[in-house]
Order: sequence, then C-alpha cells, then structure tokens
Amino acid sequence: MIDIKKILCAIDFSEASTPVADYTATLAKALSAEVLVLYVAPSLSQYVGFHVPPSSIENFVKDIVSGADESMRKFLDEHFKDVAVKGEVATGYAAEEIITTAEEEKADLIVMGTHGRKGIDRILFGSVAEKVVKTAKCPVLTIRPSLPAA
Repeated sequence: MIDIKKILCAIDFSEASTPVADYTATLAKALSAEVLVLYVAPSLSQYVGFHVPPSSIENFVKDIVSGADESMRKFLDEHFKDVAVKGEVATGYAAEEIITTAEEEKADLIVMGTHGRKGIDRILFGSVAEKVVKTAKCPVLTIRPSLPAA
C-alpha cells in the first residue's frame, strides 16, 4: 500500500495557489499527512552585470523574500487550518528548488499548479510544472488554474 505522509505544496501566491492549497489540505487531512508549503523567489543573479549593481539586486531579492515570508504566514493561516503544516521561502529557479526540496524533505507527493501557458509564452517562460513532472522522484499532482477552489 502506498503511504503518503509528507506532501510538498508548491505555490506562487497567484490566484492559482488557492485551489492548489485546497487540494493539498484535503489530501493531507484524508491521509493524516504533513505539508510543506514552498514558495520560490527568483534569484535574479543572472542580471548581475547588466548595468545593475549586485547590491541593488541583492537588496531587491531580500525585499521579495521578506514580503514572501509575511505572505506565507497569512497563506498558511488561511488555507491550512487543522493541518500539520510549515512554510518555506526559497530563492532560485523554481523547478530546481521544488525538486531539491522534495528530495531533501523526502516528500511522498508534490502538489502544484499549472499556469496553462501556450504558444510563445510557453516557449519563452517554459513550464515549471512540466520540468517538475519530468524530473521528480515522487508523484506530482498538477492543478489547472481554471479549477474552482473547494
């Protein structure tokens, strides 16, 4: 029998994060699993050298992370009542951080949203969900943004 005891819930604080959180909380309650909610802030280190001083980029990223910490606290309070949950804010490339965190935390399942990008947007921005699905060592449940929150 499959035993799901830890779920990694990857969010981006967009509207699509609500149904992702709702599905994760429902699964966690049904399975008595604990949840790690992960938000990945972009590192922006690739912009060092583009006539932007590194200290400006570092300060900007610190501001993003600081704001994300506060957003995470509110998000957990709103969406994960009666669930064993903790939140984490990381910095880096989203797909890589999700996969690394899932492996380090020994997650049994990853739940994340898809933005449903098509055409040129998908070519330019890629699909974090697709990269996670293709490389994660555990199952990945993806939630389309058009699905209503529970």
